[in-house]
Amino acid sequence: MDGNEHEDDRPADQRVSVLLIADPGKPAAVAEHLARGLPARLRSRDHSGRRWTTSVRPKPYLPDEQASLADAIDTVDPSAEAEDLVVYLTDLPRRDDTLPIVADVSTDHQFALISVPGVGGLRLEQRLRTVIELAISHMVGDPRLTPAGAERRFPSTEIPSGTRYFTPPGLRRLRLLSGMVRANRPWRLVTGLSKVLVGAFATGAVALATSTIWMFADTMGPWRMSAATILSIVAMVLWLILDHELWERPKSRSDRERSVLYNTATVVTLVTGVVVLHVALFGLLLCTACMTLPPELLSRILGHGVSFADYLTLAWLLASIATVGGALGSGLEDDTAVKDAAYGVRQRQRLDEHRSSAPR
Repeated sequence: MDGNEHEDDRPADQRVSVLLIADPGKPAAVAEHLARGLPARLRSRDHSGRRWTTSVRPKPYLPDEQASLADAIDTVDPSAEAEDLVVYLTDLPRRDDTLPIVADVSTDHQFALISVPGVGGLRLEQRLRTVIELAISHMVGDPRLTPAGAERRFPSTEIPSGTRYFTPPGLRRLRLLSGMVRANRPWRLVTGLSKVLVGAFATGAVALATSTIWMFADTMGPWRMSAATILSIVAMVLWLILDHELWERPKSRSDRERSVLYNTATVVTLVTGVVVLHVALFGLLLCTACMTLPPELLSRILGHGVSFADYLTLAWLLASIATVGGALGSGLEDDTAVKDAAYGVRQRQRLDEHRSSAPR
């Protein structure tokens, strides 16, 4: 047994092996974590004496979210695997018309295709664990393995190649969008934009030495400051989209809804990342202002007594100015960190890789 395989201690003659195939990124990370506890969870509800083992393989297979279950089976070819059951976790947002799909399960091929964004962005691992166990119980035909209430939460319908499970009723599109944003991992966007953070901080530090900025911060008021913050965030997001070519343009009418979904997820991801970047700049510039600007100097320029609230206001304005300056620095950033936050870009990369690896 290698480092990726997990098992319980049942007799070997009753062994059932499960292979979790996962797209690189968030699906692969979640699969590795879930695989460790999956045998014990299945064993707790299994009274037939089966011995469960799990293994994980990070590898992308599906080139397109529109691929049917039959296409996925042909691409993955679960019959060629040594494991008894194959579960493929993809970060592609799959839909049946407008209904988000959580999983397609084929008992004939002992194969399940699960869309990670379909389970939503909240309680991701818990919900994904439930869907995986639901798919396994369906494949082996043992209802006792089904988590309590899972079949009621995830409505299903029969399709030509198996059974299809949908997201729970209510706020389905919002759930799918949150799952896509979670799969985009906006926190990695923040850590990837190191040059932007440095450039933005330098811009703010230069502005901090200007007494005119001090007076602006003292007279603008909360409404104008809020408007400046919003405009700076919008400017940063627009620059990232335009400079790194993240906007999806539909090639046909049928692609329009998918492009809207992809673009919305990209914008929400970028806004989340830029807001976190803005808050980090605010904290850094607040500390810098408190350490470098004596209250007496600031009070003499402003013409009144200075409190900590004045430093907060100054740092607020400086963070907005610095965010706009950081947008220019984003042009120097490696495309990888930014483009990983866009579904459309990852989809084009997936298609290009699939074409290059296809036999000629």
